[in-house]
Amino acid sequence: MVWTSRSRYPGRRPVWVAALVSMVCLSVLGAYIYPPTLLRVKVCPVFCGGGGGGGGMLQQVIKPSPPPERVYSDQERAARVLTNELLKLPPSVSKTPKIAFMFLTPGPLPFERLWEEFFRGHEHKYSIYVHASKQITLKTAWMSPVFRGRDIHSEKVEWGKISMIDAEKRLLVAALQDEDNQHFVLLSESCVPLRGFDFVYSYLMGQNVSFVDCFDDPGPHGRGRYTTPFLPEIQIEEWRKGAQWFTVKRHHALLIVADCLYYSKFKQFCKPGAETHNCYPDEHYVQTFLHMMDPSGIANWSVTHVDWSEGKWHPKKYNRDEVNMKLLRSIQAIDENFHTSSNAKKQLTRRYCMVNGERRPCYLFARKFIPETLDILLSIFPNITNT
Repeated sequence: MVWTSRSRYPGRRPVWVAALVSMVCLSVLGAYIYPPTLLRVKVCPVFCGGGGGGGGMLQQVIKPSPPPERVYSDQERAARVLTNELLKLPPSVSKTPKIAFMFLTPGPLPFERLWEEFFRGHEHKYSIYVHASKQITLKTAWMSPVFRGRDIHSEKVEWGKISMIDAEKRLLVAALQDEDNQHFVLLSESCVPLRGFDFVYSYLMGQNVSFVDCFDDPGPHGRGRYTTPFLPEIQIEEWRKGAQWFTVKRHHALLIVADCLYYSKFKQFCKPGAETHNCYPDEHYVQTFLHMMDPSGIANWSVTHVDWSEGKWHPKKYNRDEVNMKLLRSIQAIDENFHTSSNAKKQLTRRYCMVNGERRPCYLFARKFIPETLDILLSIFPNITNT
């Protein structure tokens, strides 16, 4: 009988083939159960020239290298040294600490008489400064003696441009010359007081933070206004947005006035109507700068209430038929601040207004009120400010 190669050695199976198949199956099963991403890299000393131990295998964990630390420029280092030294200074001691009320307005104040009532009887606790961009002087324009002689040197201010920041700096420079001024309040011509002077004075003087509306908006009206020329001094993670109407303590007022480095970036690269984006310095400069320099020193809301519920480029204006006791009481009662992102998600962030660990009303002032509401506000002012 002739045996063919196919049927040679009947009854016996090639053992080495079965063993090889088994090893392959075990390898595939092991790779499934223990994927390579979960295993440590094993380095064989035979190939690496290493020596013994560990059953002839070395175990090595590969760790990602940390990103290189950014090297600050000479100007940045100088700015941060100055900031640290200013923030370490003890609060200036004054026998009569005052609040500086700084009005940024095109011309005369339509609510001059209302503010006169607000200031009455507190002459040694406040200072007034007026930047009127459309008039060189207001010496003959004021009806109230409270405002006479309080206007400072002013220049033209254009909405949404760096001239807004220039005007704010002029006001701060003027107010800082009085060593008794400890808190600095920026107000517009459409702002009105929501509380009596004593309440405002106690609220602002009773803590050591600045009230600056400041939040991280991931949408087109927040981070979307950031551009790479701000690098390296300003990183996109540090970019902040908020309302213009700040209230700052003396240390922060000094920082804003002294800053040239970050201001120059905004002057050069933050402009409305740019080809790739719209950027408005008054909504980003102070907010980003103070967040970078002293994030724990600012409360991230403004004490000036503004209603953006209409979703327009400008906030809601309060007309005669809307202004009454109920409206003002409702604003007084607000104790949460809200921020909404400008992206498609419209993420709402809400936080209680906390002062010295205590939940407090958020707002001391409000805008925008049209001039025709003056008589109504004067009639109800004594009632809304008695608490």
